[in-house]
Amino acid sequence: MQHDTEKTKKQPAADFLRPSSFDDMVGQERLVGKNGILRRLSERGSFPSVIFFGPPGTGKTTAAAILAESSGCELYKLNATTATLSDVREVASASGSVTGSDGVVLYLDEIQYFNKKQQQSLLQYIENGSITLIASTTENPYYYIYDALLSRCAVFEFKKVAAADIVKRLEKVTSDMGEMGRISRDALTLIANTSAGDVRRAVNMTELALRTYPDGIIESENVSELLPSVSMGSFDRDGDTHYDLLSCLQKSIRGSDPDAAVFYLARLLEGGDIISPCRRLMVIASEDIGAAYPMAAVITRACVESAKELGLPEARIPLANAAVMLATAPKSNTAYLALDAAAADIKAGLGVEVPLHLRSPLFKGYKYPHDYPNRYVSQQYLPDDLKDKKYYTFGENKTEQTAKKYWDAIKGKDKK
Repeated sequence: MQHDTEKTKKQPAADFLRPSSFDDMVGQERLVGKNGILRRLSERGSFPSVIFFGPPGTGKTTAAAILAESSGCELYKLNATTATLSDVREVASASGSVTGSDGVVLYLDEIQYFNKKQQQSLLQYIENGSITLIASTTENPYYYIYDALLSRCAVFEFKKVAAADIVKRLEKVTSDMGEMGRISRDALTLIANTSAGDVRRAVNMTELALRTYPDGIIESENVSELLPSVSMGSFDRDGDTHYDLLSCLQKSIRGSDPDAAVFYLARLLEGGDIISPCRRLMVIASEDIGAAYPMAAVITRACVESAKELGLPEARIPLANAAVMLATAPKSNTAYLALDAAAADIKAGLGVEVPLHLRSPLFKGYKYPHDYPNRYVSQQYLPDDLKDKKYYTFGENKTEQTAKKYWDAIKGKDKK
C-alpha cells in the first residue's frame, strides 16, 4: 500500500497512467532495462537506501514505486519542500506497526530542500533499519546532500529521455486512455521533441491536446497552438539543444564574442533555465579566464548568487553582466592545463614520495621563505622523480606577465 501526503482532487494522466513495471518505462535502459541495476535489485526483493538524481520527468518517482512494490514493504511519500522532522519520525514509527512489520520504504522527493539537521535525522532510521530511503533530487547530490548520508546510500543518475522513446510512451498512454489514433504520430513526435526529455511534460501536453480538441484527428498544427514559444525555441528534435546552447555559450565567451555570448545566454534563459547557465558561467570564469583576470571568478560568483536570489526575469540582468564581463576579459587556461598535466603524472604513478623537508616540523632542512630577502629562497618542492618538471607556463596576458616579471626579479636576487 502507498501512503501519499499530497491528495489531489483529480489526477492528471501522467499520474494515473504511471508505469507499474520496469517493462513499461522508457529510457534509463542502464537502470531498468533487461540487465538494469534497479531491475536486478527489484528481482531480489530487497535493496539498500538509494538516491535518484536527474532532470524532472525522467522516471525517478516511477522507479521508486516499482522498487518499493517489489520489496513488499509499505511505501510512504514525503516532499522535502513541505515535510518536517515530525513527518519523518511518524514514518519511522510505522515500521513497528502490523502493516509495517516487513519494514517501510520512505520516498523523499526533492531531498535537497532538507537542511543538514533534517538530513542527519534520517541517519539513525537508516542505520537501525526502521526506514529504507529512496530519495530523489534534480540537483547534483554531491553538492546538496551531506557526506554522512551519501555514504549510506547508493546513487543512481537518471538522464533525459530520448524523443523516440517518449513517442513510444505517448502511444501507450493514448491507447490506455482510449484515444489511440486520435492524435497523429507527427503530433506526438512534435510533443516529444519539444518536451526536453521530460516524459511527464510530454504526457501532460498530450492530455491537454486531447481535452482541447475533443473531436477529430489532432495534427501537428493543433499541438503547435498549445506549445509556448520558449519551448519551441529552446529544444530541437533530438532534445540535445539545451546542452548545445551551453556549449555555444562557453565557446562564444572563450572566443571573446560578447554578442554571441548574450545571445546564447538569452536562449537558455528564455527556456526558463537559470541553474545551468549559472554553473557554466562559474566554470568559464576559472577555465577560460583563469589567471588572466582572477577576480572574474569572484565577480561571476556574485552575479550568480544575485541571479538565484532574484529569479527570472530579473536574474537575466546580473547574468548578462557576467557573460559580457567574461567575454571581454583577457583569457588564460594556463592554471587548468598545469593541473591536468600534474594529474597525468599522478595517474602514471609518479611523485609518490614527497620531499622529507616538506613533511612535518620533525624533519629538518626546510627553509622558511619569510626569513629570506624578497620572501623567497630556492629549494626543492616537487618529489625527486619530478623535481625538474614544469607544469605551469605564464600566459601572455598582462596579469600573468606582471607576475612573471616579479617572479623573475625575486629569483634573480636569490641568495642561497
